Amino acid sequence: MGVSSSLQSKQDLAAGVRVTLVGLVLNLLLIGLKLFGGIVGRSQALIADAVHSASDLFGDGVVLLGLKWGRKEADADHPYGHGKIETIAGFVVGLILLAAAGSIAYNAIASIYEHEGRTPSSIAIIVAVISIGSKEAVYWYTRAVGRRIRSTAVIANAWHHRTDALSSVAVLIGLIASQINPNWFLADSIAALVVSLFLMHTCWSLLWGALRELSDIAPERRILAELKERAARVPGVMQVHDLKARHSGPNLLVEMHVVVDGRISVYDGHEIAREVRVRLLEDIDAVSDVLVHLDPDSEMKDDEED
Repeated sequence: MGVSSSLQSKQDLAAGVRVTLVGLVLNLLLIGLKLFGGIVGRSQALIADAVHSASDLFGDGVVLLGLKWGRKEADADHPYGHGKIETIAGFVVGLILLAAAGSIAYNAIASIYEHEGRTPSSIAIIVAVISIGSKEAVYWYTRAVGRRIRSTAVIANAWHHRTDALSSVAVLIGLIASQINPNWFLADSIAALVVSLFLMHTCWSLLWGALRELSDIAPERRILAELKERAARVPGVMQVHDLKARHSGPNLLVEMHVVVDGRISVYDGHEIAREVRVRLLEDIDAVSDVLVHLDPDSEMKDDEED
């Protein structure tokens, strides 16, 4: 990895840490605010939402660790880099979210079954509105940074924020319903159950995406086509075949065979392979390493034998 790539990696790490810290501070504030609003405003759904924000807080910590370790340079023990640590961090965030969803669903179902409900006060509504606005803003900020630095963990954390905003919308609907008609006192518990469904849906997306990366799944076909097309542009490359690529956190590891004129020197063949590697590293940001195998042109070999 060149100097410019190393600098970019450091800048990406700083951006990822910065956006995660912003979310962490917001989660701390919202936990206190939601607990206060839930207890004083008598809202089970808002208290459940505070638990959700607590899971976000743990998620922020996991993401910070994943970024710090996952963005480290390759070393003797990890010659292909530490990218998968970042993917594992995203997987752990999904597990934390799943545990929070299960807890919220259990408490909500128990309240509905036992026909226990309370009519929340207007203060709970105010807190829910604040939560929706702040979390939606942080979602868009985190999502933009996560996509720019190609971080599975940061993107997972963005969806953590979005789910928190959506769950607060469900809470708000339940709170407003119970205010409109006190006989709808179970609306708050039903809203808490809806919160858990939002959480479970997000869990599935995060866990499945992380598992796909950990299983060394290939990138999208359009990316493979771009890799092949750019390699084929290099002067001296006659054909590209046996192209393979896999994810390692935010990075792509690439392997390919290129066909060259079988009559050129080893040095010239090496220079063509080097140019292919440099071209892919410079042109496609996600590519962190390229292994190029040289194959002599079989037709020229057959002509020489004739």
